[in-house]
Amino acid sequence: MTSTISLDSARSLDAAGVARYIDHTLLKPEVTDAEVTALIAEAVELGAYSICVSPSMLPLSIPTGTDLKVAVVCGFPSGKHHSIIKAAEAALAIEQGADEVDMVIDIGALKGGRFADVQADIAAVRAGVPAPGVLKVIIESAALTDAEIVAACEASVAAGADFVKTSTGFHPAGGATVHAVRLMKQTVGDQAEVKASGGVRSFDDALAMIEAGATRLGVSGSAALLSGATPAESAGSY
Repeated sequence: MTSTISLDSARSLDAAGVARYIDHTLLKPEVTDAEVTALIAEAVELGAYSICVSPSMLPLSIPTGTDLKVAVVCGFPSGKHHSIIKAAEAALAIEQGADEVDMVIDIGALKGGRFADVQADIAAVRAGVPAPGVLKVIIESAALTDAEIVAACEASVAAGADFVKTSTGFHPAGGATVHAVRLMKQTVGDQAEVKASGGVRSFDDALAMIEAGATRLGVSGSAALLSGATPAESAGSY
């Protein structure tokens, strides 16, 4: 998957193509084991890249013969956990079979100008997610100024993150925007990738985020989103 894609290329994606960008997500606190089992089955059927769940749902049984990845959240949703706790949570998730960890930074530390502390927080979790584990850093972009978005992205890259991610989907300020995704991609360049998450609900939303530079999408309503592809776009898809 390339790090950037033109508008024309994004618009040429069918439902199956967009599905490969999706982390099929279920993070509500009331989620049951049965619901996660159903999430896995739906993700396989849709052709999603991964599922994204809470770490307490691990370990999981992923059907053999599939390439479905498992992502979990860390320090979620507030980010106000001690770095030691975040690092331990991330390391345990990897030990229990997670392929990727989506951590939340301390938004208050960032807004208070404590950029070194934010970088150290990310670095602590990075140490618990050694390669080939993937670390995504949730910066809660809707709650930040443009300058703060840039600072968060720079700290993430300096700490060795693989992705910067817009949102938890739980913050009252909102979720992903095309502007934020584009700014994040401009900031990280080829040093990291961008995940758009929070409010990506329609097929057009997905295409716009991909065109802006996202190479991963956090989506809870994946089936509904993919069903919004036009007949021409969805030819040959599920």
